[in-house]
Amino acid sequence: MFVRELTLHDFRSWPQIHLDLQPGTTIFVGRNGFGKTNLLESLFYTATLRSHRVSSDAPLVRSGADAARIVATVENEGRELTVELTVAAQGANRAAVNTRPVRRTREVLGILRTVLFAPEDLALVRGDPGERRRFIDELVAQLRPMAAGAKADYDRVLRQRSALLKSAGAALRRGGDQADSVLSTLDVWDGQLADLGAQVTAARLAVLGQLAPHVVAAYASIAPHSRPVRVSYRSAAGSAVDESAGGDGAVDDIRAAIAEQLAAVRTKEIERGLCLVGPHRDDLLLELGDDPAKGFASHGESWSLALSLRLGSVELLRADGVEPVIMLDDVFAELDVARRTKLAEFTASADQLLITAAVAEDIPDQVVGRRIRVGVVDDDGARHSVITDDETIGVRETTGVRETGGVRDTIGADEEVGDVGRGARDDAE
Repeated sequence: MFVRELTLHDFRSWPQIHLDLQPGTTIFVGRNGFGKTNLLESLFYTATLRSHRVSSDAPLVRSGADAARIVATVENEGRELTVELTVAAQGANRAAVNTRPVRRTREVLGILRTVLFAPEDLALVRGDPGERRRFIDELVAQLRPMAAGAKADYDRVLRQRSALLKSAGAALRRGGDQADSVLSTLDVWDGQLADLGAQVTAARLAVLGQLAPHVVAAYASIAPHSRPVRVSYRSAAGSAVDESAGGDGAVDDIRAAIAEQLAAVRTKEIERGLCLVGPHRDDLLLELGDDPAKGFASHGESWSLALSLRLGSVELLRADGVEPVIMLDDVFAELDVARRTKLAEFTASADQLLITAAVAEDIPDQVVGRRIRVGVVDDDGARHSVITDDETIGVRETTGVRETGGVRDTIGADEEVGDVGRGARDDAE
């Protein structure tokens, strides 16, 4: 599998760019903040319908624009599909496949499969449970696209049930018909939350069961002298869920466990105005030996474990019959020599490998391929990203179009390529 073409309009710092890509290795080089990561982010969004950097879509739209557009042509074993995504700053997003609109954007899931390594991966080990939930949900979306629909529906029900809980305490204190109405409505939301939550949890458990052996093997290879790693699931609904193998056959039992726990904590939920049970409260437990990795793993062990989660993801997607596009977002700069070498060796066989680096010296010598340099220009005070000249790719400029080894970005004929600045809005969540 590889991405043959990528076109962006008003996506973060890129007003417009068209990239012709090939199998093999492509390296994007540019200073931090110049927009190279945004290119990988657009492909990750195409594969998962979410960003790896922010929790909402609005920051993906270039400042001043109403929507961003991503067009990616993916080739897989001779079959070619073009995904078009319109990401709205406000309102609903739209999607099309081979120019034909689809009813739901999630229908594009599975066309592109990718694994992205990024500096943020350290949060998978050291961060909050939400980081690990997002990790497993991204894998589920690629391996079980239908389950992504259950997750979207669950999030909607969770928002509505949470809103009801915030007002339930006051209504119950007033008593009467209003209290009865709140309780009956809560019963309805409980049923929906348990049903959709069971589907989400069952899918997570099934994928985690497939992933765990790959993570264990990857960690043993990267850190052979460290303690053995273990990956398991921790559900707010109790140990019965933790021990489940997941999958479609486990949905009924998980639904019953969630429903039982919701009933048990209802009073506490109303008092606190929070939903305390469901997959939004679950976690992946990462252990080294007998200790949880969070709080006990050294910096080196944490990075090894984070890499192992991503390497295991690659192997899991390969086992499912697809060679994913592998993207390395400035990770070589974060790793020591031994881990750089391991990562370079592992990714050398990828059908397509896309790498970003602030400086070319961060890339190990054995990683060779096409190099594209990314810079910024200042257009009347509005900075944006462009493809600039570099030593290895010839440049030909025409009226308004710069062509750089298969790369075209619309620019002014008399523009100068800048060396500083940032076109994208802040990436902070």
